Amino acid sequence: MRKIYIVLTHTGTILSQIIKRYTKDEFSHVSISLDENLKEMYSFGRLNPYNAFWAGFVHEYIDKGTFKRFYKTRTKIYSLEITEAQYNDVKSIINQIQENKEEYKFNMLGLLAVGFHKKIKKEHSFYCAEFIKYVMENAGIKTELPEIVRPENFKNIEGLEEIYSGLLRKYKAPKIDVTRLLRNICMQKKEGII
Repeated sequence: MRKIYIVLTHTGTILSQIIKRYTKDEFSHVSISLDENLKEMYSFGRLNPYNAFWAGFVHEYIDKGTFKRFYKTRTKIYSLEITEAQYNDVKSIINQIQENKEEYKFNMLGLLAVGFHKKIKKEHSFYCAEFIKYVMENAGIKTELPEIVRPENFKNIEGLEEIYSGLLRKYKAPKIDVTRLLRNICMQKKEGII
């Protein structure tokens, strides 16, 4: 089994405040990370921290770009256990989009339509929540997310485990509890699982 990480954020930017106002949601952005240190964190968002309208596929960092500029960004981070095959598919889908990122656009109309409970979908075009939903569903991860998806909807995915809540810049990956890990391995061996 492997884990992916769902990162919900609210930067406090004008655009995020507008989104928050019409959705009434706590968070206005969602990212997916392939590692608990959030070094491989991806989404559709600002390509330039100073321009909300120049957006597309982004490799995001806690200490660079938009999240560095908006250092008071609040977050909730969740882990989700998935199979090795699903993890490889998630990575492959993200890599494919990253390699062809010039072909992908930010779905600004789709994002605005969410406020009116409408869906506007263009080929090779995503807003953040559409992108994460696309990646997860195409990797065979059961999400049961609504057709018109918002970042807040990701909180309802079955099997999510909240691992952090607070300021994004203060996030530190959890330390491995070696004793608990060894205990789980012993239990699984005892039960014949491994």
